[in-house]
Amino acid sequence: MLTVEKTTPAITVKEVTTKKELRRFVDYPNRLYRDNPYFVPAFYGDDLADWDKKKNPAFEYCEAKCFLAYQEGKIVGRIGAILSHRANEKWGTQRMRFTQVDFIDDRAVSAALFGAVEDWAREKGCTQVHGPLGFCDMDREGMLVEGFEEPGLFFTYYNPPYYNDHLAALGYEKDTDWMEYRIKAPAEGDPQVERFHRLAERVNSRYHFHFAKLKHRRDYVPYIRQVFQLVNECYAPLYGVVELSERQIEKYAHKFAPLVQPDFAALLLDDQDNMVAFGVSAPSVEKAIKKSHGRLFPFGFLGVLKSFYINDTVDMLLIAVRPDLQSTGVNAVLLDHLIQSGIKHNIRYAETGPMLETNSKVLSQWKHFEKRQHKRRRCYLKNLE
Repeated sequence: MLTVEKTTPAITVKEVTTKKELRRFVDYPNRLYRDNPYFVPAFYGDDLADWDKKKNPAFEYCEAKCFLAYQEGKIVGRIGAILSHRANEKWGTQRMRFTQVDFIDDRAVSAALFGAVEDWAREKGCTQVHGPLGFCDMDREGMLVEGFEEPGLFFTYYNPPYYNDHLAALGYEKDTDWMEYRIKAPAEGDPQVERFHRLAERVNSRYHFHFAKLKHRRDYVPYIRQVFQLVNECYAPLYGVVELSERQIEKYAHKFAPLVQPDFAALLLDDQDNMVAFGVSAPSVEKAIKKSHGRLFPFGFLGVLKSFYINDTVDMLLIAVRPDLQSTGVNAVLLDHLIQSGIKHNIRYAETGPMLETNSKVLSQWKHFEKRQHKRRRCYLKNLE
């Protein structure tokens, strides 16, 4: 009997060097998950800009490369690598980050992609590789390990279960996890609504805080810098966080501000109009983004605009309370404001973004709500020989 051995076609990994290749790199998840009902793409234009040294201020302190894997001329995977000098200086590490990783279920493909990142990491003197992480904490982070059959968010990654099996086979282990909740919004007349309102009034009577008056999106402008200054102060101790520069503040303000309606932005000020806390959410735009494959133009923005007014779900984008006020009940003032806005707009659910499993202060603020922890994300770490 003649035995015929099947030869697996070779995998070629190539660094992305042209605009055409970069467009293919950014668009690859849309092709890979074309028929997956849970995948939600990022904004296509934002992902392109992330790799543009002229548009992404993080290149002031980062080096980065991205790679595509080919098999018989077809793209079968992608991965990015980021060397954040500022993060390594702050945390006393020698780490390379991997980011924006996607691949078919083929161990040879994932091994080739991560091999390219690890080779560059060794070349740059790194002793560890971890991720998925972005250029900074405002970018997507964490590989999905629970919640594969839950709809994604535009600011989080989606991946199927086999990614984690591949990472384990390549020697990557858990470094930390992020959790996400789907929260049932309290309805008008719910005793919980009145309880939060009374608590908020007691806190306000003690501190004499007030909310910024926001009627139009242009009203955010005087407060944007204060919002991100508070982000820098409050998020500084969290995993892998590096403080945002002035140019990065401008970048992320431009990215997120158009998505936020005034009613869903709670900016709390003291009597000197200094910001002491904020909570920012936005009507969920995931269905519209999925329909347009992450492209706002020429017509994708119409679906996003419709989502602002016809929606029963909001995405919790950012929340922060000045460190010296974090145990004083100020977060109840923010939540009361957002609850009242939710009632006004007939909101039934809220989706949190990823929250570190060790961040007890943030996790505890949801203990009074009906919720389910429906997703978990992981940052993996590998020690290089």
